[in-house]
Amino acid sequence: MYLNCHSYFSLRYGTLSPAALVEAAQQRGVEALALTDVNNTSGALEFYRLCRGAGIRPLLGIDFRTEGGERRYVGLARNLEGWAELNELLTRCSLENKPLPPLAPPLQYAYVVYPRLVKPIERFAEHELLGIRPEHVHGLFSSEVRRFPEKLVVLSPVTFLDEAGYALHRILRAIDLNTLLAKLPREGVARKTELFHPPQVLRDFYKTYPKILRNTERIVADCSIDFETGLQLNRQTFTGSKGGDYHLLEKLAVEGCRRRYGPRDKRALERVQRELRVIRQQDFCAYFLIAWDVVRYAQNAGYHHVGRGSGANSIVAFCLGITDVDPLELDLYFERFINPHRASPPDFDIDFSWDERDDVVDYIFKRYGTEHTALLATYNTFKGRSIVRELGKVFGLPKAEIDLLSEAPERYAPEAGPLPRALRRRPGA
Repeated sequence: MYLNCHSYFSLRYGTLSPAALVEAAQQRGVEALALTDVNNTSGALEFYRLCRGAGIRPLLGIDFRTEGGERRYVGLARNLEGWAELNELLTRCSLENKPLPPLAPPLQYAYVVYPRLVKPIERFAEHELLGIRPEHVHGLFSSEVRRFPEKLVVLSPVTFLDEAGYALHRILRAIDLNTLLAKLPREGVARKTELFHPPQVLRDFYKTYPKILRNTERIVADCSIDFETGLQLNRQTFTGSKGGDYHLLEKLAVEGCRRRYGPRDKRALERVQRELRVIRQQDFCAYFLIAWDVVRYAQNAGYHHVGRGSGANSIVAFCLGITDVDPLELDLYFERFINPHRASPPDFDIDFSWDERDDVVDYIFKRYGTEHTALLATYNTFKGRSIVRELGKVFGLPKAEIDLLSEAPERYAPEAGPLPRALRRRPGA
């Protein structure tokens, strides 16, 4: 019955981590739970794994909303094909910078739950449903939609667990809208009723209309997500064979060594050979060749790049042109980048100009295919001083007071405890 749950991946809206959401469901004896974050799917895999571990059946969807926060509809995947449909819709609207249409496009493998009547209910397609919130149940007796119980489902959003969670939600909304908490508009803010009600409490809300409960249970039973986890999807070879990869890498490295150091630098050549042995032993030949290929494309296109990080410790990377830092001149140790005792794979940090990066990424996707290529995202979180500053702004404190609080918040809130030393220091101090 829980078709619309939010985690903190509903950015500056949700208050619960996927783990906290699943734990709350477990405490309430919930058997199936749908994560439908606002215009976001980043928490899906973590949520899926947590649910499986807790014995809860995970369902996945997306809460589609406008930039202003108006809910259009909730998409609920019936299977992996439906999950792909929902992701494609969200991606298309994001990339094309187009507003979400008020009516969802036809979806073959996903349900669409509208929060309000957007068209006559008799014109709803087979996959379209109308969500009825607990506070709206009593109004059904005078509504024509009650004659279509097969189109009605429980819509009881879960955004927080208690009053404190609701207060946190309002603060997050004020931060997102860049407004004072006292002036926070009602639009785009969750209702206080968006709590995680226990199953029996939820059933009691709809006891006058048992068909809504049965229809919701039917929809839940029809949805099933089963990810294949633990798959090895990385490109395993560059040339088509591991032996071919090593021979090409060796050829490129030796040629690059002669170009960088001249034909008679024995010390450089010995370092190259030593690194090549470790790279081959650790099965990273294809990885080096792929990085070389990406850099080669950028160079041929006239783009500038900077290879940095621990990858600069490798003379092979230097000879391939991935980096431009001479590890011999700077006495850098290759073992900091790769060594037989390190379990985690290495990574090259390669920077491109903002106006050239998209073309390089496009080349990678076309060259290696979507089956081997993916984009990763990094989320910035509120920590240390940034928390104090954001809170100060939404509560309307003067800048001078915010500065004082952010310098030593434990002075004004001793119960919060001291901040770590790294957070107490001023930048540059």
